[in-house]
Amino acid sequence: MKPKNVLLLLGVFVCLTSCRDKTPKNSVLTSIDFLRGDLLLCGNGQFGELKFSLSCNYETRETFDLAVALLHSFQYADAEKAFVKVIDADPNCPMAYWGVAMSIYHAAWFPPSEKDLLKGAQVLAVAKELSMDEKQRDYINAIDAFYTDWENVDHPTRAKRFEKEMEKIYLKYLEDVEAAIFYTLALYSTRERSGTAYKNERKAGKILEGLFEDNPNHPGIAHYIIHNYDNPVLAHKGLETARRYAKIAPSSSHAQHMPSHIFTRLGIWEESVQSNIQSAESARCYKQAMGIDIGFFEELHAIDYLVYAYLQQGDNIRAEEQYDLINASTAVYPLNVTAVMYPIAAIPSRLALENKDWKRAANLQLQETGLDWEAFPWQNAIHHFAKAMGASHTKDYDLAEKEIKTLAKLYQNMVAENDPSQFIQVNQVEIQLKTAQAWLFFKQKDTENGLALMQEAVALERKTSLHPLSPGDVLPAIELLGDMLLEMNKPDEALIAYEENLSKTPKRFNGIYGAAIAAKNSGNLEKATHYFKQLIALTKNSDSVRREVEEAKEFIAHS
Repeated sequence: MKPKNVLLLLGVFVCLTSCRDKTPKNSVLTSIDFLRGDLLLCGNGQFGELKFSLSCNYETRETFDLAVALLHSFQYADAEKAFVKVIDADPNCPMAYWGVAMSIYHAAWFPPSEKDLLKGAQVLAVAKELSMDEKQRDYINAIDAFYTDWENVDHPTRAKRFEKEMEKIYLKYLEDVEAAIFYTLALYSTRERSGTAYKNERKAGKILEGLFEDNPNHPGIAHYIIHNYDNPVLAHKGLETARRYAKIAPSSSHAQHMPSHIFTRLGIWEESVQSNIQSAESARCYKQAMGIDIGFFEELHAIDYLVYAYLQQGDNIRAEEQYDLINASTAVYPLNVTAVMYPIAAIPSRLALENKDWKRAANLQLQETGLDWEAFPWQNAIHHFAKAMGASHTKDYDLAEKEIKTLAKLYQNMVAENDPSQFIQVNQVEIQLKTAQAWLFFKQKDTENGLALMQEAVALERKTSLHPLSPGDVLPAIELLGDMLLEMNKPDEALIAYEENLSKTPKRFNGIYGAAIAAKNSGNLEKATHYFKQLIALTKNSDSVRREVEEAKEFIAHS
């Protein structure tokens, strides 16, 4: 045998021995609580098109790419199950472990639980012992930066670590489309929660737009463009993408819903309605596949946006119909996602407050979910805010004071947690607290303190971004300032407040109506006509029975 052949065989033997030694022990893998089982894929199974070159065995490549596509549309549970299928077929594939760790990070959502953080650290500990090339190692190290020392380092710091590591990969592998996309997701996760500069969002959007032309059916590119442009300043830049994303990943309930974030920002209510009808229907398909008949997050989320859109069209009938679909649920899924509680608190509050049905607001009752509402202070605060507003307007001042005390306690508890990732939620509860206090003072004839507190709430609202989970505040503070100024017979100042509100949240029913009344009362009949016509156009397809619409028609008829 020639020496070269001997060396070749020796090299093969060493490689095989090394790979065998690096194979994770079965006991290690079985100790990790992986999600396993059949993938719940409704529709035609289309989740977009991508090719991620870092998959391992050729036989697992299709499953790996499907897992990444699911990850990009935030179908985290099925993404993890798909990555685990790759692990089961090829336990030496480091990127499959990377995928599991990414699936439980939820970069754009709420921080992972301690259980998930422990799991992510365990998964990556296995991955780091495997043989891999430099690029795979870079990816593993990037997500590992998020999980490392999670017991002692806060979430924002670890998220920033991940962002910095993904930036290195993005700059190192300029041809890697996925590196660029995951870098933009990391940028979104570390964005500033206050102000209107939107530095990270602009940077991420520019990168994604540069990728979209050559990758027109990539689900992550479209999805993350929408997230980064989901704000009042940049929303117009996301409209074309919003109208494409649902077609890119038609089997994803989340992909059917996400376009409505842009539609909501721009006040395009009919397209928001259609988007969320499709999303809710898709979510029901997934409920059926899971064998559950309870409040499912994707359905609840879609219905929250549906109710909001219907209310802006003055369509109480359809809004109530949507609420009836979930009002009877006494349990929710998944139990470990705090976002599932938001629409359950927000929807009934919206129905009362948007209609200024103060009696209904004062008598709201929290829906039974099987979970302790005290564990969800942000969501719980919405309910108590609505009751406080209802009580003040119906002159049940004892109840108003009781609800304000509860709001104050919820706010104080959130502040005491000192969690930087909850900045938006803490600010929103503070805005609600100041607003509720303002209206209690105002209704008790303490106009000076009422107006001062209302202005404080507005100042805080101006520097607080809308949480991406929500289509909108149950009542914007700036709009309520307009209402207060109207009651004080200051229509010129009220009009300024309403128009500021409409510049941020266009085509809001109450904002347009308030602006019309303020203009009318200040003698600006031309502007009053403009806004009343807007209100009529806004509600023309809804068969609205709102008295404000009738008032608008009467004004136009006699003007």
